[in-house]
Amino acid sequence: MGTRAGGRRTGPKCIAIVGPFASGKTTLLEAILARTGAIPRQSPVSSGNTVSDHSPEARAHAMSVEATFATTDFMGEQITFVDCPGSIEFAFEAEPVLAACDLAVVVAEADEKKIPALQLIMRKLDDLAIPRILFLNKVDKAVAGVRETLKMLQPASTVPLLLRQIPVRKDGIVIGSIDLALERAYIYREYAESQVAEIPNDDKARELEARFSMLETLADHDDHLMEQLLEEIEPPKDAIFDDLSADLRAGAVTPVLIGTAEKGNGVLRLLKAIRHDAPDVEATRKRLGAPDGQTVVQVMKTIHTAHGGKLSVSRVLSGQLADAAELFLSNGDTAKVSGIYRMLGKDQSKLTSAKAGDTVALGKLDNVKTGQTLSSAKGGIRPLVTLEPPQPVFAFALRPKERKDEVKMSAAIQRLAEEDPSLSLRHNQDSAETVLSGHGEMHLRVVRERLEGKNQIPIEGHTPAVPYRETIRKSAQQRGRHKKQSGGHGQFGDVVIEIKPLPRGSGFQFSDTITGGVVPKTYIQSVETGIRDYLKTGPLGFPVVDVAVNLSDGSYHAVDSSDMAFQMAAKLAMKEGMAACSPVLLEPIMKVEIVTPSDATSKIIALIPQRRGQILGYDARPDWPGWDVVEATMPQAEIGDLIIELRSATAGVASYKATFDHMAELTGRLADEAMNANGKAA
Repeated sequence: MGTRAGGRRTGPKCIAIVGPFASGKTTLLEAILARTGAIPRQSPVSSGNTVSDHSPEARAHAMSVEATFATTDFMGEQITFVDCPGSIEFAFEAEPVLAACDLAVVVAEADEKKIPALQLIMRKLDDLAIPRILFLNKVDKAVAGVRETLKMLQPASTVPLLLRQIPVRKDGIVIGSIDLALERAYIYREYAESQVAEIPNDDKARELEARFSMLETLADHDDHLMEQLLEEIEPPKDAIFDDLSADLRAGAVTPVLIGTAEKGNGVLRLLKAIRHDAPDVEATRKRLGAPDGQTVVQVMKTIHTAHGGKLSVSRVLSGQLADAAELFLSNGDTAKVSGIYRMLGKDQSKLTSAKAGDTVALGKLDNVKTGQTLSSAKGGIRPLVTLEPPQPVFAFALRPKERKDEVKMSAAIQRLAEEDPSLSLRHNQDSAETVLSGHGEMHLRVVRERLEGKNQIPIEGHTPAVPYRETIRKSAQQRGRHKKQSGGHGQFGDVVIEIKPLPRGSGFQFSDTITGGVVPKTYIQSVETGIRDYLKTGPLGFPVVDVAVNLSDGSYHAVDSSDMAFQMAAKLAMKEGMAACSPVLLEPIMKVEIVTPSDATSKIIALIPQRRGQILGYDARPDWPGWDVVEATMPQAEIGDLIIELRSATAGVASYKATFDHMAELTGRLADEAMNANGKAA
């Protein structure tokens, strides 16, 4: 264990690396691991050899698709870094991770198009009360000045972005940085520690101005510092560092450090800021409300390895954990640890124990899920984290190409859903389809690739069937008679029914006005059963709704009538009568709520009518500056790939929620297409 300024001892830390897609998170982790000696050299992402993004799917698509854990040592302290995906489609990967982390490093760049994505990440950190440092990456490529860049990025953050470094330029090229707290310059050396230098004369005025601005922000939370500034007294450096650390931990500011991860520049200063200023596991335990005096473990991710079985990557929030230890879940179930491992990407090294603060993989906790809390207390403790995946926005129906693989596919999907709790799987009884839902086209493409690659199960997929229904426009009366004689007892059932349309949403209503016992009461139920059975597939090929049927007359035979005979008679009457009732197709109409950056609202409004949608209105998103909410109704048939178009129009950040609103008549070409696709013509 190491010490920090003020003598406070700290334990192992867990740091999340988050940020918009392609901001350089994986590159930063690679640079950190190389600088701390965890790996011999820093590899570019394009090499396919990075510690993070090690899965075939991540490398095939050149993007992070899952959280990756890597533990290293820096100046006598152990730090686990977690590289979290930047795409909104894989954003849920970060939720169980962030909850148990001490701090987040937000990787950003001077790109105005990525501000909405940055805002989504910052808001999530706000929700979870996670302190953060912003690492302004790719400063060697930035055109604007760093302070202008911060003004551009500030709307993404609800707390002040506090500049701690400014760049040193030579001939317009960034060659180093000036630390405003230390008042010291650092000249970059590629893939090596920066060289300490005096602040260049040309930069002294800029440094003094930027430093005073930093101190003014800190003084908002320190009256003594404010007095010193007003009296033009130079505050002690130790006091400045204490304020920086305290304000970071309190979430009052977001310190901003600069660098270029691709060249390893600025990495050492970032590591030192993490070491000195990041909260430790004690603060994280208090934030989560975990009890003290016992072993408490929070599960951050589930991994199914090819040869080692199931691993539950977990943070030890308190206590000690030994191999073969018995832990308890909140429902009273027990879980026995079978192996403790330190993680470095896909590689693990075995440990004999873990202590408070450690982030480790625990082997073979078969009944344990991502997000659950384990404890040494018998009966367990209340869960510290509640995972609520957002509503899926994309789906496909899938089946194995070979029927013999159905059981294998089901087991594989179950494992994938354990690794990714945001996946949703359901069986559609109407269409007999297995439907997999997720958070975008790429999200489900990766799932399919894992089924076919990692699990060797060839898959067929298609757009899920729309739950069309049919109803009637007219009334009709129809007799149905089922009569069959084949020696011995025959079959006889005779009914007269009246079929009428009902208001939309009424469902099915059955009644009888039988008098004189022409249809015995014992068979009336059979008539209803036959009608309900018919309604499963009407004349257009879909379930029938909003219909009333009244049994008004009929006849029976004392010997040959039976339950089955009256069911058959009812079906015959319905089949002939429905054709005379002007059947019409109904399609589900959904109410859709789209959240979008305001600068893309006009694009969203324009695309809604193209999908047969009707705009209900739009307004500013409450407490989200720069965002709007657009409300509309839209046929479910048009929503299948809606998210692809929404994301394309908004640099990948828009999303939506859809709820059923009503059923509406569908006629003409679209109705014909729906019926033909269902194997039925009008």
